[in-house]
Amino acid sequence: MPKVAYQGIPGANSEIAVRQHFGDDVETYPCQDFIQLFAALQAHEVDYSLLPVENALAGSVSGAYELLLDHDARIQAEVILHVHHALLANPETTLENVTTVRSHAQALLQCQRFLQRHNVESVAWYDTAGAAKDLAESPQPGLAVIAPKLAGELYGLELLAADIEDERFNYTRFLLMGHDDPEPSDYNKTSIVFATRHRPAALYECLGEFAKRDLNLTKLESRPRRNRPWEPLFYLDFEGHWQEPRCQDLLTQLLQLTSFVKMLGSYPAVRSGTVGM
Repeated sequence: MPKVAYQGIPGANSEIAVRQHFGDDVETYPCQDFIQLFAALQAHEVDYSLLPVENALAGSVSGAYELLLDHDARIQAEVILHVHHALLANPETTLENVTTVRSHAQALLQCQRFLQRHNVESVAWYDTAGAAKDLAESPQPGLAVIAPKLAGELYGLELLAADIEDERFNYTRFLLMGHDDPEPSDYNKTSIVFATRHRPAALYECLGEFAKRDLNLTKLESRPRRNRPWEPLFYLDFEGHWQEPRCQDLLTQLLQLTSFVKMLGSYPAVRSGTVGM
């Protein structure tokens, strides 16, 4: 039975994603933050760690990509979770008397229109399920939380409203991290991070190498480079596996064109056309 770390407490969306990927035959290992998530993996306390990296509505998860750069773990798989948010409160609270809502910053962003429509104050909390647990332990009048319905069931909160996310297309992308390279599947992605040389057309030349080899990009994002202001790093995902000859040729060429390249992994991925509404 695999042991998998996730950020949050029981009932968090990350735990739901773990069970979506592995089924019920899995041992979960809750972590307080992303740093502990990677520390547990490096110390071999767990077999895998599941890291949320981006949401279809709110964008990239702060801090996740920097940790991918800092550690030598390999991506094992991509997990896409269809996220549904619920408004939860203590049994004596009704929707009409809610004045304040607590949740993780990402969840608050994903439910902005609902919060504005009900004219409530939003307060960022460390975790969605954590907000539910804390409210159950310390009830406050007029306070509700945004969390998965599972968290409400675990901590004895009432469901005030279900599926309150602003858009139906609310998906979070997770990366399953481990130590070894996974076997290729029918559909694979490769994730890399690189820095260009400081000269005109440097990024253009790098991206041109993908076009030459008919390799489709599925993500390109620049992030600040620590200790080097205004010299960004580029995180890039493309379709293909590093064992394919054209991908090996590409990586060899990138090593010549860039000042830095790190491969984060080649792994089984979810085809975009298979993600339903």
